Amino acid sequence: MTSQTLLVKMLGSLVLLVGVGVFVFSFSGLESAQRVTVGLKGLKRAQALKEGGWFAAIEPVMRFFAARFSSVRLLDRYRPQIDEQILHAGEILGLTADEYFALSLLSGVGGLGLGCVGYVVAPDAVSPVFAMMLGALGVMTPYLQISGAVGDRFKSVNRGLPYAIDLASLAMGAGLDFPGALRQVTDKAPDKSDPLVEELLRIQNELDLGRTRKQALEGFAERAPTDAVKDFVQSVIQSEEKGNPLADVLVIQATTLRMRRSVAAEEGAARAGVMMIGPLMMIFMCILLIILGPFIVNMTSGKDNV
Repeated sequence: MTSQTLLVKMLGSLVLLVGVGVFVFSFSGLESAQRVTVGLKGLKRAQALKEGGWFAAIEPVMRFFAARFSSVRLLDRYRPQIDEQILHAGEILGLTADEYFALSLLSGVGGLGLGCVGYVVAPDAVSPVFAMMLGALGVMTPYLQISGAVGDRFKSVNRGLPYAIDLASLAMGAGLDFPGALRQVTDKAPDKSDPLVEELLRIQNELDLGRTRKQALEGFAERAPTDAVKDFVQSVIQSEEKGNPLADVLVIQATTLRMRRSVAAEEGAARAGVMMIGPLMMIFMCILLIILGPFIVNMTSGKDNV
């Protein structure tokens, strides 16, 4: 690297730092967004801050930029979708839609900055295109993480729901009412942070606050809109409206969900067999190439000598 090239890179870095400084200084007098302190969002935010880590370090900066995004009207069409995704993820980190946008911005700037540092340190190994790709990956990282949290949460709810319904039906058969049966399920749960246990606790709290059973269960189906949850909620609501014994309905519902899981497992096993055909064929071709390769090379070299 020549001295002239090094000087140009140093000047570019200096201009970038000055620009960032001017940008930060121009926003220094503006207020940050208010931290959510009530409801499930407030609880999740308090837990995330108590755990510390990277989120607790960037949370003030995230709220600062969230206040800037709140005035951008072009994002109004995306805010309901983001709020729904965060709701399905169990109000992860207590985020709001504007904080989600701010987190994407900070992640993208961090990825771009990491790529720029790599380009300055090792220009032969890192290209500007790679730095831009890191920035784009940083912007997508919050979306990927929240989408993964949604999938894991839905899977956990579907997996634990049949056993929770079985326990609730046994408790109701012993003489307890529906809220008391749910309380037995949550009290006996080994992991209080399990998504299904959190949802059942929320149903109990809403019932204690005066909401009807239908409203509480419909809220559960809205937060975890899987087929298993929708069937369970619809069965309980219909049982209440028609006056059918709820304990018997829960037994039938648990059996149905367990059969559905068995069918889904069989379908997954069948798909796995079909999906393995391609890799197995490639492995078989590689083995043939390893075995027959030397013979083919010897035959071709022998013909050339002749």
